[in-house]
Amino acid sequence: MNNKPTKVKPAKICYEHIGGKLGQLLAITFAEKGWIAKENPADKHFYITEIGIIEFGKLGIDLSEIKLEDF
Repeated sequence: MNNKPTKVKPAKICYEHIGGKLGQLLAITFAEKGWIAKENPADKHFYITEIGIIEFGKLGIDLSEIKLEDF
């Protein structure tokens, strides 16, 4: 059985970030769950909330890999 998709994948790595439709859906979902937020809706960057720290940890994501200036 061939598990390769026949269409273009909806995710890509771009400058160490997940891009494409998957990246967009992840960002929307994490924001809806309150795992990430913005200080101001017009801001470009998100920050990880306290609940996000807990929930990402449950997923096995080591947030200590993120430098302070990345926040």
